[in-house]
Amino acid sequence: MARARSRSPKRVRTLSAPRIHPSALVETGVEIGEDTSVWDSVHLRSGARIGSQCIVGEKTYVAGATRIGDRVKINAFVYICAGVTIEDGVMISAGTVFTNDRFPRATTPDLSTLRPSEPDEHTLPTLVCAGATIGAACTIGNDLRIGRFAMIGMGSLVTKSIGDFVLALGHPARPCGFVCRCGVPIVRFGPAEPAPDGPLVCDACGLPYRVVGGALEEA
Repeated sequence: MARARSRSPKRVRTLSAPRIHPSALVETGVEIGEDTSVWDSVHLRSGARIGSQCIVGEKTYVAGATRIGDRVKINAFVYICAGVTIEDGVMISAGTVFTNDRFPRATTPDLSTLRPSEPDEHTLPTLVCAGATIGAACTIGNDLRIGRFAMIGMGSLVTKSIGDFVLALGHPARPCGFVCRCGVPIVRFGPAEPAPDGPLVCDACGLPYRVVGGALEEA
């Protein structure tokens, strides 16, 4: 009779406490998840919530009233203002700046009083959906959504919402293709020539998709 093979037990990874560089400024009231790394000269304002297994790169600023999901990678010199929500698995490259006020002023109309820095009725939200990538040195407008697994090319100015799996770039950023979950472009097209409806397959990883009404969907 054949002897049954004994299976070694699965290793379960134990998450550790967040790692915070001594030079980082973390105000009271900030929530940081397990296994998250906060690097040098980062400033996290009170009320910010950062998930687990994230990386917050050097000299990055994260305002209060900001929500950051799990496994988010934020490179150096990123400015994230109040009203921004970043879902799981997002990549934000170095030098990216978010905004939250469409018509900002420093003072009241008579110039007698500074407007408060805290969120108010002028603060507009921005949502970066799961799996999206924002390239280096982008400027992100407000009152908009960057879709799931979308990819914004470096140096772009985003003034309008970007759909799921859309590759967008330019000033202002315009759709110019679709990208796979793995990050490789599946198809490219110009602003006046959207991708035709039908099935598509990623050449790099083989994941299937379909274009329906100009939008990419997972098959």
